[in-house]
Amino acid sequence: MTDLESLRLLVLVGELGSLGRAARELGIAQPSASKRLATLERGLGLALVDRGRRGSALTPAGVVVTERARVVLDELDRLTESARALRSAQQAELRVAASMTVAEHLAPGWIGELRRTRPELHVGLRVTNSETVGRLVREGSVDLGFVETPGPLDGLSTRKVAVDRLAVVVPPGHRWVRRRPTTRDLAATPLVVRERGSGTRDTLDRALPNACPPALELGSTTAVRGAVVAGVAPAVLSVLAVALDLADGRLVEVPVEGLDLRRVLRAVWPAGRRLVGPAAELLAVAVRRSSMGA
Repeated sequence: MTDLESLRLLVLVGELGSLGRAARELGIAQPSASKRLATLERGLGLALVDRGRRGSALTPAGVVVTERARVVLDELDRLTESARALRSAQQAELRVAASMTVAEHLAPGWIGELRRTRPELHVGLRVTNSETVGRLVREGSVDLGFVETPGPLDGLSTRKVAVDRLAVVVPPGHRWVRRRPTTRDLAATPLVVRERGSGTRDTLDRALPNACPPALELGSTTAVRGAVVAGVAPAVLSVLAVALDLADGRLVEVPVEGLDLRRVLRAVWPAGRRLVGPAAELLAVAVRRSSMGA
């Protein structure tokens, strides 16, 4: 097989008229260049260069081969440049999917910090429930996901990025503000809940496996929060999602003795694959900010 670097050497010999100058241009020793050129000639079965005291000149066959070599090398250069441009485009794009709690309260800060150091980076954030995030990551539709589901995640590698806590919340006039409920009360009360597949719903179902049917099932945390404020029924929501409502008095957190609703928020990516590029950088930002309590 013809060596591409030998073709570059041949082209330079034709342009510079000197094997020594061509070797210096390529950064190789002249004996190595001479050996490489001889190997090329043997491989093609042609004498390509006349070597003389005053320099080196292409033979008629060498002129023809050099013209063909230029075409090959030009195409190779275009291919290399196209690959470089494609690689740059891929490195400038990051596809992320996140569960609603992460997407609404944590991911914007992580992405903002990443883009301060990588302003050219375009980040697409898809907001959905944890189950769908896992599916998108497995099928390769996104580069990195963030979930709040507590269970095992088949086919995915995971890394803890934050700790969250769910809280039972009610409007200020609810009876539970005056008399704290038990876990039995909570399980027997129809609640406003997220849809199945949500990490919040999964955590609640695991904590209250014998709960009665919900009063209302909604597809977003914002909708659940609004229903509770309107007095439809109590709900169990992330403290991240209701922090302002608790501070302003629109909602009240009701402690329930013996009910542990803490959960770990995790980054996910395909099992067996090492994160590189912007995805790895975003994960590093999330982990660092979590360790700082941000």
